[in-house]
This record gives sequence, C-alpha cells and structure tokens, in this order.
Amino acid sequence: MNISQTKKAMVALVAALGLSGCGSMEIGDLNNPSLDDFRNNPTESGVNSAATGLIIGHRANVSPPNGYVAQLGVIGREAYVFDPADPRAIDEMLGPVMDPGGAAYGGNHWANPYANIRNANTLLAALDKVGARPSDAEKEGIRGFAKTIMALDFLVIINTRDTNGAPIDVDRPLGQLAPIENKEAVFNHILKLLDEGHGHLANAGGAFSFRLSTGFRGFDTPANFQKFNRAVRARASVYAGKHQEALTALSESFISANAPADEASKAAALASLNVGVYHVFRPSSGDTDNGLVSRNVYAHPSLEADAEKVGATTEVADDRFKRKVTKLAAATTGGGGRLTTDLRFSIYPTADTSIPIIRNEELILLRAEANIGLRNFGPAAEDINYIRTRSGRLPEKALTEANIVDALLYEKRYSLLFEGGHRWIDMRRFGRLDTLPRNLSPDFPPHPWFPIPVAEIDSRK
Repeated sequence: MNISQTKKAMVALVAALGLSGCGSMEIGDLNNPSLDDFRNNPTESGVNSAATGLIIGHRANVSPPNGYVAQLGVIGREAYVFDPADPRAIDEMLGPVMDPGGAAYGGNHWANPYANIRNANTLLAALDKVGARPSDAEKEGIRGFAKTIMALDFLVIINTRDTNGAPIDVDRPLGQLAPIENKEAVFNHILKLLDEGHGHLANAGGAFSFRLSTGFRGFDTPANFQKFNRAVRARASVYAGKHQEALTALSESFISANAPADEASKAAALASLNVGVYHVFRPSSGDTDNGLVSRNVYAHPSLEADAEKVGATTEVADDRFKRKVTKLAAATTGGGGRLTTDLRFSIYPTADTSIPIIRNEELILLRAEANIGLRNFGPAAEDINYIRTRSGRLPEKALTEANIVDALLYEKRYSLLFEGGHRWIDMRRFGRLDTLPRNLSPDFPPHPWFPIPVAEIDSRK
C-alpha cells in the first residue's frame, strides 16, 4: 500500500474514532491529535468505537452503482449500469481495457479495503496499550473480530486482482512499501487471519465490548461470531482449492440443510437459507443507503434466457429468477444504444435493504463444491438438489460426474444472484469466463481481473 493510501487509512480511522455506534461517517478536524492520542494513549471507548468502525469501513464500497456488487455484477454479466453521466460504467467494465488510473473503475476496490486493513492493524496495536478496560477477554473478542474483518477486506482485494496478486505486509511505517505477493500467498494470509481470529474468539468470553450493526443479529456474541468466521473460512478455503479444510470449517459454521421441500414449507425454507450476516443501510443523515436501488442498475437479459423453463415453454420455472428479477413494461437501452434489457432487480427494493455478506444458502453450495473437489459426488448432488428444490422450487436433477459442475454453477448463479460478484468469481475459477456473453463486441472478452492501480505501480518505480 502506497503513501497516499496510508494517509487515507489514517483519515478513515480518525473518522471511526468519532463514532458512538454504527452510524455517522462525519470527519472532524483532521489537524487535531486524535489519531496520535489513539495510538499512544488509547481509551476503552476509543478502541470500542474503532472496532465498530471496521464494519463501516468494510461496507464502504459495497453498494454504490460503481461499487463491488455492481461492478463485479457487470463483468459477470449479471447486471448493466446505464449511467448517462459516466459511460465508463459500460465502456470500461465491458470494453477492451480497464484503466488502472481510475479509482472509481479499473483502480477500484484497492484503497478502501487497504484503508480498513490499516485501521484494523492500528486497533490491534492499541489493544496492547489500552490498560485494564476492555478486559482481557474483551480484548480477545476485538482481536478476533478485527482479524475476521481484515480477512474479508483481503478477499475483496484478491477477488478483484486474482493472479495480479497484492501486498500483504501492510502494517509498516509511512513510506515503506510492502512487496506484492502472489495469489496463493494472499489466500494463505487470509486463512491465517481467520484461524488466528477464531482462536481469539474462543477466549473472548460471553459478549463483545463494542457495538455491532443489526446485520450481525444472531452472530453478535463471540461464540456465534465464531460460526461466521468459519463460514468465511469455508469460502476462502474453497477459493484457495483447499476442499477438506473447507468441509472442516463448514462443520463449525452455521450451515443448516434440514428444511422441508413441500410447497407449504416454502417460507420456512427460504428463511433458513437466508440466515447469515448482512451489510445494513440507513438512508438518513450520518449513514448511507443501499445504492443498488439506483434507477441506473438493470438486470442482464441472459438471466431470463438461461433460467430453467416450464417444459418446452418460454415461461421461467426457477423461483429465484421470479423472486429476484422483475420484467419492465418497456425495454431500456444503454451503452450508446448498443445494449438493451427489459429486466430490473427486485432484490433491493428500498434504500435500506440489506446486502448479504454470507448466507446459509451459499454455505450449502460451498459444501457441494468442496465435495466435488474431493470427488464425493453423492453428497455434492444432495446439496445441489437441496438448493434446487428449496430455493429454485425446481425438481431434483440426476447428477453425475459429467454434469455436476454445470449444475453447481447454475445453482450458484441464481441462488447468489447480484450479491457479491459470485458469478464472475466462479466462472473465472472454473476457467469458463470466455463462455460469458461478449456484449459490446466479439473482440472484447470478459475481464479476468482488475489491474493494480497505477499509483501503486508508480510508487514502486
């Protein structure tokens, strides 16, 4: 992380220190000594506010129309963003080149997560100086929480950079640059952070000393937060190709697959699949709203074309499509008249609609993928059909080694639709990116990764 990004991290932490809860992002006088005070003489209220601030820091670039969900959704052919004020939303995301000099597009998803990681490191260092309060157990809770959030931020970075790699050792003095590590090293660091965090949480007592947002309801004690930590560990393990480790983590997570499949139990089944941890939004002063409700955000037409149909008809049978996408009365055109869709998402109907960080539905599909990786095709088929029948309201499917990966990718596409770039990440991991539509030109394949920002590269020359 370069000098400019380190300064941004410091500003962000100053803002976090002013928080009394999971709300205001106002920044006060940046010339005051609050950051130095926090580092040298941290207080109980200061470290608790900084811990809460990590939630806001991780959420910072999730929901804007040029944020993580939307941009990865566009590249993964889940969405279009028709922004007449900024053609880059189409021309760069679907075009031939991503500009590493544009912080809102090709250079995105770098400075914000690194700022939050830097804040977490500052918080961890402050815990060694804060004194008797928080208690030793509460300090362990903060450590476990902070390292889990750091792992999520590193996942944002490596999910977007992939084989370009990323710096890991960013807890350095101002001006000292960490080397860019390869993808495997970054994933190993993420897994290490999650395992260390899990260990801290085991010694954290019965309650956290700081406030968590309502998106962590049900996971707001150290014991239950451990299950969230293990869920994230399972996702990272699958992405790293460590399938047995993923199964172990899933067994310690909040995974549940015991809801009935009958139509009368539909609501209960969906409620079970939706159990998880979420980003929450509040469209009021001092907080932020869910920007995916923007009228510029549309659903990709391939979602309807590729959804399973009723028999030989054109009527979509997959209940996930019907729940999450709505048909417009008239088609909309964007990208200079080159793109058309008559679909819009209905999963984010209001500015305070939550966005999942991780849900039970994903965990069941991660277990299926881990078992496929281990050639345990029977258990994998059971989980895939569980999701088909409960979430898709589709009939069970006969699955074999020959078609089970196709089935997995279909279920993940519609179960995790427009939640966090899953389609793009999955198609890249399975070497299938080039099967996605080439919307603007047959000469423009889907981008495999975001470039490392030019400022980061220039700082190393």
